Amino acid sequence: MSDIETSTVSEEGFASTSQVGDFELTIDATGEEGPDPNQVLVADYASCFLPAFRVGANKTGHEDLGKVQIDADADIDDDDDLEAIRFSVHVEEDVDDDDLEEIVSRAEDICHVHSALREGLHAEIEAHGDAF
Repeated sequence: MSDIETSTVSEEGFASTSQVGDFELTIDATGEEGPDPNQVLVADYASCFLPAFRVGANKTGHEDLGKVQIDADADIDDDDDLEAIRFSVHVEEDVDDDDLEEIVSRAEDICHVHSALREGLHAEIEAHGDAF
């Protein structure tokens, strides 16, 4: 038995519906009925990196970062493939640059999506303390 099982169905066209546990997600290659696969991947990456960032912060003595927001943007090449992803991490807590660097490094080691992506596609990450 697998650790993760999903079922993805497309009745017609380029939209598909994925069943992930109790959740349903519509993804559309054309972006008409839902986000396209590249958008979902970037959002998934950020959604994995954010809790990893919090865990990394806990391990460096920053137990309450307050609000954390990741603004992600990505570049697509002529073949519609992702070629670059960038994260801008905004942290409510006033955290100095050295600690932010250490937190980012720890988060990169913790985030499963970061580990799964080919090295050339890992997000370029900048983090901002006292951002709100």
